[in-house]
Amino acid sequence: MRHTDDIPLVTTIREHCRVCYTCVRECPAKAIRITEGQAEVLHERCIGCGNCVRVCSQNAKQVQTSIPAVDALLASGAKVAACLAPSFPAEFDDIEYRRLVGMLRSLGFQLVVETAFGADLVADRYRRLFEADQSRRYIATSCPAIVGYVERYHPNLVGSLAPIVSPMIATARALRHLHGSELKVVFIGPCIAKKGEAGTQEVEGEVDAVLTFVELRAMLRLHGVSPLSVNGSEFDPPHAGTGALFAISRGMLQAAGMSEDLAVGEVVSADGRDGFVDAIKEFEAGDLDARLLEVLCCKGCIMGAGMSSQLPLFNRRSCVSHYVRHRLKTLDPEAAKAELARFANLDLSRVYQVNDQRVASPSLVELQAILERIGKRRPEDELNCGACGYETCREHAVAIHKGLAESEMCLPYTIDRLRRVVDKLAISHQELASAREALTHSEKLASMGQLAAGIAHELNNPLGVVIMFAHLLLEEIGKDGKSREDLQTIVENADRCKKIVSGLLHFARQNKVTLASTDFHELVDRVVRTLVVPENVTLRVEHEHEEENADVDRDQIAQILTNLVSNAQAAMPEGGTLTIQTGGDEKNVRLKVADTGVGISEENRAKIFDPFFTTKGVGKGTGLGLAVTYGIVKMHRGQISLESNHQPAKGPTGTTFTVVLPRQAARG
Repeated sequence: MRHTDDIPLVTTIREHCRVCYTCVRECPAKAIRITEGQAEVLHERCIGCGNCVRVCSQNAKQVQTSIPAVDALLASGAKVAACLAPSFPAEFDDIEYRRLVGMLRSLGFQLVVETAFGADLVADRYRRLFEADQSRRYIATSCPAIVGYVERYHPNLVGSLAPIVSPMIATARALRHLHGSELKVVFIGPCIAKKGEAGTQEVEGEVDAVLTFVELRAMLRLHGVSPLSVNGSEFDPPHAGTGALFAISRGMLQAAGMSEDLAVGEVVSADGRDGFVDAIKEFEAGDLDARLLEVLCCKGCIMGAGMSSQLPLFNRRSCVSHYVRHRLKTLDPEAAKAELARFANLDLSRVYQVNDQRVASPSLVELQAILERIGKRRPEDELNCGACGYETCREHAVAIHKGLAESEMCLPYTIDRLRRVVDKLAISHQELASAREALTHSEKLASMGQLAAGIAHELNNPLGVVIMFAHLLLEEIGKDGKSREDLQTIVENADRCKKIVSGLLHFARQNKVTLASTDFHELVDRVVRTLVVPENVTLRVEHEHEEENADVDRDQIAQILTNLVSNAQAAMPEGGTLTIQTGGDEKNVRLKVADTGVGISEENRAKIFDPFFTTKGVGKGTGLGLAVTYGIVKMHRGQISLESNHQPAKGPTGTTFTVVLPRQAARG
């Protein structure tokens, strides 16, 4: 038989694990490590309490099975005894106990005895120990999970473990005393930790296999054994007495004739995940002056993880109590005393070994670094929500230091990271949409640019001839010539055509951005000085900051400003206020051109950047100014937007164009 440290009592089925951290939260030994988003039970740290098995809603925890080993024992021809734990009435409440004994015999067990007799022997030893040395303080050792916890995490208390075997081992020794050393013993009970106890070096070979009640039910189904298929049978001797109460919290004390007298305080009982941990800590710290600390890992063995019963706690207690009352009615007290006397000298002692699994805690500096890594920079950041499976953020940080946990287990930290990722994705999506829009617009501009270039070049030469001869005729005809007015009209319209052709060529030209560090204020002020502003328009220039430097193409930015100002003036035929404003932040510079004109209607806003679209009257615009402006902004990797109101009922009318350009535009 190997040492229990070589046998993983519980393993994780990775495909089923949903990483809810419930097992981490419920493990009193913190023997579960989260790695790569999976819960892994560390068998060297595991005490076999089975809490992780009990609470896993996804059935991702798998208990080491002993069914093949037991089948092999039963098929070997050896004499095999089944030792049924005192908690069996709470598991098999649907089966009368004689039928259950008959079912075990049908499986091939030649002896079927109650482990409660071993509990009677153990209770007697505790009574003797308690009376013999009143100076010593002990921790009861009936629960193997408690023994494992002390050996691993409170090694200083190993000397305080009562040197008495558990009822399982006591029963095995008693049976071999009666039937010889060749007898094979199988313990059947509610406890996963019993599998580990049976494999420890100190009691190696005394129990050949351990079945949980869940495994026993599986075996009965596998072999087709049912209550109706067997005859009822009584347990084999030796028969149990009050040891049958061991399955209930404080049952050992009653069986031993001891009591938890609150006034005296010599005996203290505790059970359950939190209760036993706190009790042991206080016992070690000296805060408990009790001579005997009787602790169980579960709320009594009737709540063990190896049970399949769905009955609530007190219903299970009632099942055991009812059975014990029934058995005690038929028990001959004198015969029971005589039975115990036969084993008065049976050796029920054992020793325990330190198996220190403690890991050094981090220093305050290391702890603070880990806390900051999971977003706990201030005390108020430590929410202690317990979502990670640890009660406090600091416990989680300690577990990270010990290699038992990951930063991602912190729900607030993970949510914050997810939020930041979502924000980045939103920005990326926005940038992608903007790039797609710019690409579509560029393709449109390129197509129209090629068409415009062809038309402009074809028109340029004949248009130049028309303009030249129109001017010559105008000079020859003199001021009073009959046709002077007609020739004047020809000259004006030919000049206008020249401007249109010039605009087409500029639109078609493949512009390249020539970036240079530019004083944005100086650039705007220079352009403003060249503007011709109508008398009925008030011009205001506002600079939010003293300096605004950016890497831009000076000539192209000047063209943007000229185009926007031209449109603003055209939108205020009756006069108004034209405001040019600069500003920005660490990453961007901003140019705003606002007017108090007529505004732009809703249906036109989506088209204003399209080439040749204009709201101006016939002969007053080419519809290329904003298209060119849009292209320049996009070549600078910037953004252009507008706000406008053209309905006086909704407030002051007018339009504001906002251009945002990166201070350090991407080159190339």
